[in-house]
Amino acid sequence: MTNPFSLDGQVAIVTGGSKGIGLSISQHLAQLGAKVVVSSRKLDVCEDVVADIKKSGGEAIAVACNISRREECENLVKVAHNTWGRVDTFVANAAVNPVFGPMTGLSDEAFNKVMTSNVHSAIWFANAAMPHMAEVGGGSFIIVSSIGGIKGSATLGAYGISKAADTGVARALAVEWGPKNIRVNCILPGLVKTDFARALWEDDENRTNREARTPLRRIGDPDDIGGIAAFLAGPTAKFITGQAIVADGGTTIM
Repeated sequence: MTNPFSLDGQVAIVTGGSKGIGLSISQHLAQLGAKVVVSSRKLDVCEDVVADIKKSGGEAIAVACNISRREECENLVKVAHNTWGRVDTFVANAAVNPVFGPMTGLSDEAFNKVMTSNVHSAIWFANAAMPHMAEVGGGSFIIVSSIGGIKGSATLGAYGISKAADTGVARALAVEWGPKNIRVNCILPGLVKTDFARALWEDDENRTNREARTPLRRIGDPDDIGGIAAFLAGPTAKFITGQAIVADGGTTIM
């Protein structure tokens, strides 16, 4: 029996792929045989990840991309396709959260920044990548959302709105591109130990309270999410589309 999780022959693009959840996704995809395009705003940190992947026998390249700029989003896909002649998997993982506090003081500029980076960029990426996926008979487009998209928050309102919108984007794209055998899904992590969420898990009181309200009694690790993305990219998930997969240790069922 062939490995049902093999990604041999695939070309995968990962935004925010140099650290945290994105780094774990990049590593998982490479370990399973995909050629990985590691992307973030800073090229040097992506190149470090690429070097580590190559040391482990994988294939990867680094491409800088600011997800708030459409031309850079489209160029990321172009470079991947020009390099390896195909695109099979796209993981829209990069996101921003410049605002912490109530929405009463939320500026239009800040809200537009969140929505452009966290939502509109996914549409740019999809429109650039999915025609290439269709050319090779299908593919997988994965958006890393958040349980913030299915919960209310007094301090992360704008971020939660953007992550709720991501699930809507996934459903719409899944319907639109399903006839071309392109699957679109969201992963909704809970609190994960990353630099992005450092303000939440470094607070001892907040972390203790979160762990007490989580059935598994711990917060997440990036590798708890990386494997889910690799699963969704592979043949075992070939009948899954338009879904929002929650990975939060059970927090949202309490």
